[in-house]
Amino acid sequence: MGIDATAIRPVSTVDPFSHAFLTDPYPHHQAMREAGPAVWLAQYGIWAMARHQEVRDALTDWQTYCSGAGVGLSDFRKEPPWRPPSIILEADPPLHTRTRAVLTRILSPAAINVLRETFTREAEALAGRLVARGSFDGVADLAEAYPLKVFPDAVGISEEGRENLLPYGNMVFNSFGPRNDLFEKAMANAAAVRDWIMSKCSRAALAPEGLGMQIFAAVDAGELSEVEAGMLVRSFLSAGIDTTVYGLGNALYCFAQYPEQWTILRENPNLMRLAFEEVLRFEAPVQTFFRTTTRAVDVGGVKLADGEKVLLFLAAANRDPRRWERPDSFDIRRRATGHMTFGTGIHGCVGQAIARLETEAVFSALVKRVKAFELVDEPVRRLNNTLRGFDSLPLRVVPA
Repeated sequence: MGIDATAIRPVSTVDPFSHAFLTDPYPHHQAMREAGPAVWLAQYGIWAMARHQEVRDALTDWQTYCSGAGVGLSDFRKEPPWRPPSIILEADPPLHTRTRAVLTRILSPAAINVLRETFTREAEALAGRLVARGSFDGVADLAEAYPLKVFPDAVGISEEGRENLLPYGNMVFNSFGPRNDLFEKAMANAAAVRDWIMSKCSRAALAPEGLGMQIFAAVDAGELSEVEAGMLVRSFLSAGIDTTVYGLGNALYCFAQYPEQWTILRENPNLMRLAFEEVLRFEAPVQTFFRTTTRAVDVGGVKLADGEKVLLFLAAANRDPRRWERPDSFDIRRRATGHMTFGTGIHGCVGQAIARLETEAVFSALVKRVKAFELVDEPVRRLNNTLRGFDSLPLRVVPA
């Protein structure tokens, strides 16, 4: 693992953005957790935290671990970002407080409930078609197809050009890492994709009833500027799709790999919510986020200076044996609340209720129709500097 714990600070020579690491991160996560509460990543000159307690503490202490310097490797105070920073994800109070309040209201449980009927109807129709086919690609035909339909519909984005949404998310999430081959590949068509996204974030481009137009209603109420509203719509489009795509794909993979867990869910559909939380804990679609220290801080005896980048391993925290029993077992009866996949604190995922609604709709439709999922070929991973999931998941279903 290349960890030297004899120094005053534990040092690791591992590259958390290498193909080998991203393909199988879990042994590296374990080595980092065991090395210490904070580990120096020599290759990048940054700190990493992989234990549940430390990751959680950093996420809840925004005063010490700020987001305003960027939640990726690059420090916005030292180099210009490739796009204007997000005024929700890459912002701290007081700006964050104001923008978050608008999104929290628009994405309230009552507001999400309005979407339930449509999301359920679309999930039922899609599940019916796929099960009738017998075999399909769990990524292209389900994990991508469903969010790419229901979420842009809900936001109020026109149908034309939606093929740009996944490449845009790919750009955003790869950009949180170093400027490596994954970043370069994601940026190959950046200008055209970015132009399309920006054209969809204006008041004129949005359908009247959607979530996007509700953001612009906050402009009329004096809570946001017109420019800020457009940036929040952009945040919807960057954060609201890929994360759910990867989450749905990982759920399908887990149930194909652990068929007994699917049987348990079929016999107890009331475990649906617990099951998705366990997927998020066990195979986190969002693996990492960065913070930047605003002062010198002592983390369990390891001293971090002011202005240091800290890589928080959400997925490693999710399998920390200090927090979970049998952390490497996938068990849908587990109470997985407290996992770090959605983050926590003031920057906890604002759209998590939508992600849960989408997943619940899809798997409630499948649990009635599918007795078992079988992998008919080797799944293909889609490597990303921040996300973990699949490019292809060839499945056959045994109908119920």
